[in-house]
Amino acid sequence: MKIKTLAFLTLLVTATAAPAVAETQPQRLNEQGEARRESQAGNIMKSREIEARVLPTMRDHKYLGFEYDPQAMAYRLKFIRDGRVSFVDVDARTGRVLRRSN
Repeated sequence: MKIKTLAFLTLLVTATAAPAVAETQPQRLNEQGEARRESQAGNIMKSREIEARVLPTMRDHKYLGFEYDPQAMAYRLKFIRDGRVSFVDVDARTGRVLRRSN
């Protein structure tokens, strides 16, 4: 009986957690698609160009990836070092670093 209860609780937790993950995926794909369209139109720099500028300045950090904010027309690059996450926000049009968090 305990095994059935444990299996049910595991299924319940898994089922309720899945929608939260599923909700963020379409948004992220939307942002990536928007970045692709904007860069192909020549309105913003490509993510690879931004990475080529920023990554050399963060050599002691591990690069985790980026997000694109279409409203701000900015990339946010995410890094980690010694268990601490840092962000570098970059203007997608000019490649200028807007801010760094520690």
